Amino acid sequence: MTLRLAVVGALGRMGQAIVLRASKEADMVLVGATVEPGSEWAGKPLSKALQRPGEEEVLLMDNLETLLASTQVDAVIDFSTPSATVAHAAQCAKAKVALVVGTTGLSEAQKGALEAAAQKVPLLWAPNMSVGIQVLSLAVQEMARRLGEEWEVEILEIHHKLKKDAPSGTALKLAQDAAGALGLSKEKLRMERCGLIGERPKGEIGIQSLRGGEVVGEHTVYFFGEGERLELTHKAQSREQFAKGALRAARWLKEKPAGLYGMGDVLS
Repeated sequence: MTLRLAVVGALGRMGQAIVLRASKEADMVLVGATVEPGSEWAGKPLSKALQRPGEEEVLLMDNLETLLASTQVDAVIDFSTPSATVAHAAQCAKAKVALVVGTTGLSEAQKGALEAAAQKVPLLWAPNMSVGIQVLSLAVQEMARRLGEEWEVEILEIHHKLKKDAPSGTALKLAQDAAGALGLSKEKLRMERCGLIGERPKGEIGIQSLRGGEVVGEHTVYFFGEGERLELTHKAQSREQFAKGALRAARWLKEKPAGLYGMGDVLS
């Protein structure tokens, strides 16, 4: 059965990657796409905006609620901003449409809004959609358990200069994976160090962020022991794997009952 897909922010970096990848999937059809309110592209063909003439015409809209009311949609994919994602989640819940969210930088209150929407529709939220990151997450948990609290954990993440949130959602997830395996609370996460910091506290997990150039995304988890260290690294070469993961999630989510899901659910 063909999945009818709508993409939020279709002209953004991730939006374009998802649109282009979806066009290669035999069991999917793009039926809707949105841009920011007030965009000059609102009401114009997506194919013209992407300079890909000859494809099935989809008109860009600047309001997801209007799109959902006028078009039959099975799933929406959203990689936008925290505040916009919260609004989109409420709109999808009202329209009874599944939602895949890759937005990062959400506050606890905004995550709560997603949980509320997930009581009405299937909703998947993941800070990183790549399969490799999901495997890295499992590896971090296993290594933390096996190495124990005598080994110190540090995380370094690198992204392009346009990324708005820091640390990345993926880095936070990896830190929480390690903390959970070690029985540590989230209060043990250290986002920055500056000045005279003294001896490193036991049980602390540090997260450092670098920004520059066009780096799609790199994450390294360090385990420091006495006289040795282990490093686990994932490097994203393009946004293609994120787009593939999001489409895989949308395909999986379509037949699921209301609830909040993650990429681990998809892979299991």
